[in-house]
Amino acid sequence: MRKALRGFLSLAVLIGTVSATGASAGAATAAEPAAIGSAVSDSGTSTDIKDRILAIPGMSLIEEKPYPGYRYFVLNYTQPVDHRHPSKGTFQQRITLLHKDTSRPTVFFTSGYNVSTNPGRSEPTRIVDGNQVSLEYRFFTPSRPSPADWSKLDIWQAASDQHRVFTALKKIYSKNWLTTGGSKGGMTATYFERYYPKDMDGVVAYVAPNDVVNKEDSAYDRFLAGVGTKECRDKLNGVQREALIRRKPLERKYEEYAADNGYTFSTVGSLDKAYEAVVLDYIWAFWQYSLLADCDSVPADAKTATDQAIWDSVDSISGFSAYADQGLETYTPYYYQAGTQLGSPDIKQPWLGKLSRYGYQPPRSFVPRSIPMKAQPSVMRDVDSWVKHHASHMLYVYGQNDPWGAERFRLGAGARDSYVFTVAGGNHGSNVAGLDPAENATATAAILRWAGVAPAAVQADPAKAKPLAKFDARLDSRDLTTEHRLGNRHP
Repeated sequence: MRKALRGFLSLAVLIGTVSATGASAGAATAAEPAAIGSAVSDSGTSTDIKDRILAIPGMSLIEEKPYPGYRYFVLNYTQPVDHRHPSKGTFQQRITLLHKDTSRPTVFFTSGYNVSTNPGRSEPTRIVDGNQVSLEYRFFTPSRPSPADWSKLDIWQAASDQHRVFTALKKIYSKNWLTTGGSKGGMTATYFERYYPKDMDGVVAYVAPNDVVNKEDSAYDRFLAGVGTKECRDKLNGVQREALIRRKPLERKYEEYAADNGYTFSTVGSLDKAYEAVVLDYIWAFWQYSLLADCDSVPADAKTATDQAIWDSVDSISGFSAYADQGLETYTPYYYQAGTQLGSPDIKQPWLGKLSRYGYQPPRSFVPRSIPMKAQPSVMRDVDSWVKHHASHMLYVYGQNDPWGAERFRLGAGARDSYVFTVAGGNHGSNVAGLDPAENATATAAILRWAGVAPAAVQADPAKAKPLAKFDARLDSRDLTTEHRLGNRHP
């Protein structure tokens, strides 16, 4: 949902080495890295993990990248364009696999966007010390059918992609599976569980929005009226107002910026509409990606600030490239889904008065007119009801100051062994590690339990729960919950 690469603030997920019977964690990690996934059976047949994976019908190797203690594969998997009619064409969907050991649990990570082709661990993968399968969401290039029938981009088709991948790999990775993701990835994990509730042993969803009634978005307005402190809100409001008051000189700067970078505005319709869309995102984007302490970087008195200071503040938080054709193109699948099934915020921002010409523009404004869109309002109501009445082994983590959490998933009387926790002062990058100690232990113990690797000490006392794998700066420093949020207005 909001800003370019500068953010990548929001959401990560975890590993483990102890079996549910209390076996030593060290035993599973003692093997030399070179031996991981390699063996020869008594009959002389290779049981190398790569050979086993590539023996799956429809699976092909793009490349293998070395990483100490793991095997890491970038793969393609042949999927039906339409799971209801598999004979009507296929496409190649990218997958990555961080292989630890087939005796370990596996975490199925989905960002809801493109998949990174560099090794990385989600927070749950580190907690359970397991394998990680990551899936690129259908219609994000290059995982897009050709020709593209956009009517086949919906949450059931995407969940069915995930189900087929799970079914194929479960024959190799037979231990427990968890699904996880942040933001749109957390939504994706939830939808997968709703349609295929028997596949996973647990769900860990980070900062997952839940826009049940798309036409009633007052929760977002109430949130923005009270988030953070009045001093910070007033500073942000002031910059946003000045950016619209100074529209003429700042749009001249925007024209130069667009010319220098080759940006065009055919999809949104004009540079003026793109400019206003960026400015109207400013406050939302700040709270999504920043912390209250970052308010110190916002011009204290917008009215006396220079044009350059206003431009720099808006660009650093919202990003003036976001609504150019070149910024929108990657996210066409997201905006299509937001306008058809997922819903999207419509906020009022009354402090702007009549300075806004277009209001908070809907997803239709960010999708080429050649792609037809039709709203399906019943889909989110169905998912919301299912979570309330049937959630089992599901964990949601939200950030207190993240606007996407204003409309969130909530548990009802039918939920079992499920939790919703909030990180105090947290933004869209909130995770289990940021919870207070008691909730952190409860969440970590649940993840270990669902994965079947909770040590005996944790089974006896959940307060002793902690990740089974050591922190790895290269694997764990990437924020998998907001990675790929390189534009605005998407989670």
